[in-house]
Amino acid sequence: MVHELSGTRRWHWLNPWLFLLPAAIMFSVYVIFPIFQSIWISFHEWDGIGDKVFIGFDNYRELFDDNRFWTALINNILWLVFYMLAVPIGLGVALFLNQQVLGIRAVKSLFFFPFVISQVIVGVVFTWFYDPSYGLLQRFLAIFGAGPIPVLADETLATYGIIVAGLWPQIAYTMILYLTGLNNLNPDQIEAARMDGAHGWTMLTKVILPQLRPATFIAIVVTVVGALRSFDLVATMTGGGPWGSSNVLAFFMYEQAIFSYRMGYGAAIATVLFLIMLIYIAFFLWRMLQAERG
Repeated sequence: MVHELSGTRRWHWLNPWLFLLPAAIMFSVYVIFPIFQSIWISFHEWDGIGDKVFIGFDNYRELFDDNRFWTALINNILWLVFYMLAVPIGLGVALFLNQQVLGIRAVKSLFFFPFVISQVIVGVVFTWFYDPSYGLLQRFLAIFGAGPIPVLADETLATYGIIVAGLWPQIAYTMILYLTGLNNLNPDQIEAARMDGAHGWTMLTKVILPQLRPATFIAIVVTVVGALRSFDLVATMTGGGPWGSSNVLAFFMYEQAIFSYRMGYGAAIATVLFLIMLIYIAFFLWRMLQAERG
């Protein structure tokens, strides 16, 4: 009997791996394998139908000489920079909503609403909002005597107009993450800080924010991914226009692979986008681990 129990315990280490195995197989088949397949396709000239022709790094050489690529890359950098506003704004809204007052649940649902609607609907709503003929933005400007501003038809404003539309649901998402984190704060630490005289900004920076690091990490990762894979709003609101000024890497990849039948070139764009995302998230993860060790 003792021998049987010791034999059973010997294989206990295998149990977690058996539970993880189905998920690992699915992740490998639907994520890891397509990533490497896309990288391999980027070294070929392929229309998606005929035979692949190996051309080495020619797609990447053409990519870095393509002005459309640099426009899309700069726009993605703008998305990254301004999309980061969703994290502190979402934290501020979460702190505001983390109160026990009458009617706060109704207010929370209003802030939560943008997250549950489709990105396409968000794009359509903001397209109406920006419309120079009857949009609410133009009516608001008219109050101050300003003329209509064709936001989505202006090369210098189109990208910023789309980013503002994307921030609306993104702020709601980060707010939800922070509300979850605020509900899991250690009350003993907060009470001890209050007894020591901490309040206001000191309480926030020294006690609350350190406990919200996991929520902050997730918020930043999903915001970075959302900024770099921005596609729906661009396709819905401008289609990359006017004259390609609001194009981003994801939409540029879609145009080249689907409409121009250049799967290899599209895969090269996807590979560059993946590397940017990987480097950005790995850098932030490293900084976070360094801060925790410090």
